[in-house]
Amino acid sequence: MTGAGRTVPRRNRWLGILLLAATALAVSRAQEAVKIDPENPKYLLFRGKPLVLISASEHYGSVINQPFDFEKYLDDAQKHKMTVTRTFLLYRELQSARNPSSPCKPESPDFIAPYPRTGPGKAMDGEPMYDLDKWNPEYFNRLHRFLDAASRRGIVVELTIFSNTYEDEIWALNPLRAANNLQHVGAVDWEDYNSLKDPELVRRQAAFARKIIDETSGYDNVYYEICNEPGGDEPGHATRADVDAWQTEIARVLRDEMQRLGRPHLLSGQQAFSYGKPDRFPMDATFASTNFDIVNDHPLPNTQFGGQTFDMGDFMSKELRLAGVQDFCRATFSQRKPVALDEDNAASIYRDATGWTIHRKRAWTALLSGCHYDYIDFSITVGSEAGTPASRAAIRSWMQHLSGFMDSFDFVHSTPAPDWIVAQPRHLVVSSLSASGRDFVAYFADDREVTDPTAGESISGEVTIALPAGSYEAWLCSPVTGEYSPAIRVSGGAKTEVTLPPFQQDIVIRATRTAE
Repeated sequence: MTGAGRTVPRRNRWLGILLLAATALAVSRAQEAVKIDPENPKYLLFRGKPLVLISASEHYGSVINQPFDFEKYLDDAQKHKMTVTRTFLLYRELQSARNPSSPCKPESPDFIAPYPRTGPGKAMDGEPMYDLDKWNPEYFNRLHRFLDAASRRGIVVELTIFSNTYEDEIWALNPLRAANNLQHVGAVDWEDYNSLKDPELVRRQAAFARKIIDETSGYDNVYYEICNEPGGDEPGHATRADVDAWQTEIARVLRDEMQRLGRPHLLSGQQAFSYGKPDRFPMDATFASTNFDIVNDHPLPNTQFGGQTFDMGDFMSKELRLAGVQDFCRATFSQRKPVALDEDNAASIYRDATGWTIHRKRAWTALLSGCHYDYIDFSITVGSEAGTPASRAAIRSWMQHLSGFMDSFDFVHSTPAPDWIVAQPRHLVVSSLSASGRDFVAYFADDREVTDPTAGESISGEVTIALPAGSYEAWLCSPVTGEYSPAIRVSGGAKTEVTLPPFQQDIVIRATRTAE
């Protein structure tokens, strides 16, 4: 009997027991949620195995875009050995000439928000206004189905809670803008959305952050990004310090709620950048801040760390800038946090062999320099959730080969090993790791920009290697096919010359110590 004197049917009692058991299992699994690997803080640990984040990800609309078939997307991501996908939970973007159609840019009737559209009255996009005093069951049902689907496929999800809004036209799409909700919360300019200037707006943001933790922290395959691309210093508006103070408050809310529920999860993100001419992207405080367990960096020019400035290529420019990518990853390797090049857009607009090759080379360079990597694959759209035949044959298969290569390498016990490659032919950037002094890998990539008339011409010649004393087997590996050459015997303890056959764009040398 219930307290109201109503008998609960037997079937419902069993359903209740099953739901409680499922909840207990979810909470139990959350105690072992993706975390920093205790043996190497540059990497993660997920379901008992070391994890490197690698993805050619859809543009973050798996939950918010109703027609998007995330099951089809996740099936293909699993097939191509992607380990992570990034998902926006509130932010919705506009299409533009340099930022093409993507799942993150749904048409207004297709946008699913955490708040229901009840009206009366119309929001700025012509659809009914939002009621911030209610949660939208359709949204949270879809969120759960997506996370469950990713979990079953062993894919980790970065849940991005908030985002910069960039301009007034994008701010016009946000449920938390005053003209879009019945409560008239958010009567601020877009530049002040990620700040503490409007207490009622902050209260609503905190409530949303707590709701996300309440709904999702039972999953073991999630971690949370506080804010995508936080920025400040627009004249007369929130400064970088203001934006970072807001991030600190949101981080406090997230951690308080996780602590209340007893569900530990990681937070990712970066300190606020500075708008200007040019924009500046400082990173030192990101590493120092307790707000962030994982450091996210969007590789761009004017990235600043440790007194150095790194040029990692302009937005959608077809700039390769491999040396800048490598230098940043190496410079930050001593910092005891994972570093993810969390959204690479150097050439993502170019859905062709040239753009995809740029991202293959940047992905290998990042991972073979101790970082993690996520590229936006704009071939994935509503109706083409597995990409296109061309992208599956190219970038998606190439990322699969890279992921498989990392699976075969003991990266959690690896460190950068620039000294085992003593000399190499011209035009090559070499990224290298060694694992426990027994397994050595070096990735050779043609660093010529597409504007160089000789870019893409074959490279060959002698590579001089210097391995520790011992006997080794050495192979060449193709990042394009994933295939290995036959092994040759190499002796350590002295310099050895290895002849590279003619190749285009990139090649890998791997040397593994044999039993003695």
